[in-house]
Amino acid sequence: MYPTLYHLISDLFGIELPALKIVQSFGLMVALAFLAASYTLVLELKRKEREGLLGTITRKVWKGPAGMQEYVVSGIIGFIVGYKAVAMAMNFSVVSEDPQSFILSMEGSFLGGIVFGILSLVWTWYEDRSNPYKEKKLIDVTMHPYQHVGTITIIAAVAGILGAKVFHNLEYWDDFMSDPWGQLMSFSGLTFYGGLIVAATVILIYARKNNIKILHLMDSNAPGLVLAYGIGRIGCQVAGDGDWGIPNHTTKPDWLSWLPEWAWKFSYPHNVINEGVLIPGCEGKYCRMLAEPAWPTPIYETLMCFAIFGILWALRKRIKTAGVMFCLYLILTGIERFFIEKIRTNIPYHIFGREITQAEIISVTTILIGILGIWYLRKYGKKLAEI
Repeated sequence: MYPTLYHLISDLFGIELPALKIVQSFGLMVALAFLAASYTLVLELKRKEREGLLGTITRKVWKGPAGMQEYVVSGIIGFIVGYKAVAMAMNFSVVSEDPQSFILSMEGSFLGGIVFGILSLVWTWYEDRSNPYKEKKLIDVTMHPYQHVGTITIIAAVAGILGAKVFHNLEYWDDFMSDPWGQLMSFSGLTFYGGLIVAATVILIYARKNNIKILHLMDSNAPGLVLAYGIGRIGCQVAGDGDWGIPNHTTKPDWLSWLPEWAWKFSYPHNVINEGVLIPGCEGKYCRMLAEPAWPTPIYETLMCFAIFGILWALRKRIKTAGVMFCLYLILTGIERFFIEKIRTNIPYHIFGREITQAEIISVTTILIGILGIWYLRKYGKKLAEI
């Protein structure tokens, strides 16, 4: 496994670049996932605007010279960046071994914070000089739907990660109670459906406030969501963040002889959460591997999600009823998640004498919502499309 980009480059190319130790491989893939989702969303919103399904809106925006509030915010942000960045540069060999702990700690360089704070204020003043508006005034600004994507992405990132952490800790309640702060601050342990539910709720509220037609926005998001999930699962596999399957004691069948052994069962050596037994002769922070090889479920989910993305992308222009694309997304991803749960490591709930996981409950629910949604939208979709 490659917990950081340093481990990946070092193993594949034999190049030692210690600076890359601060780049978490899982975090990098999550960032790429958000970028991919944002890009596909921009493409779809532009297409829908060209087809007349979405329109522009005019809003009033304050324009003018920077006020005291802008300077205060600029100074604070500059101070925080300098406080951490300078201390990280001066103690890089130590910080690079555990960057998360340093980032979340109160350690830093006060002098670095002061210097960067002043530089940030100077930059704000320099930009303010070129401002064509010499006094505060309200002006009309035309906003295209795709111009909201940056804000939507930030909202999705913050709300999604919070939701993913909350749902993960609800699923692994005993682990959370044994170390609440550690579980909340850990960069591993994220539940996709939790992130989807919370992020979707916040984004829908934002869309209503900005007069963006909700059903069309949901449809535009659908392909990018499943693409982002697939990319995120690459990060799970590369880092070994615990989202692997149950132990695989089966022998690979002859008809799959072409399949690499690691794609059938894998021990996840050097995984980022240090799960399993010690690796003989290994020294350093990541020196554990699973005692029993497990199903590499992130690989399977990545392939299935890329296939679902291909289906949705191919159908996006053919589906004419607003909202149906998103319902189809719910059905396909729900089916994918329901079946992958059969070989995934999860904490089951005991309901009516049967074991069922949180993801199975949610996936069945999303499938039913998708099916009912398609039926309802095909019957009443014309009225809802304008909401």
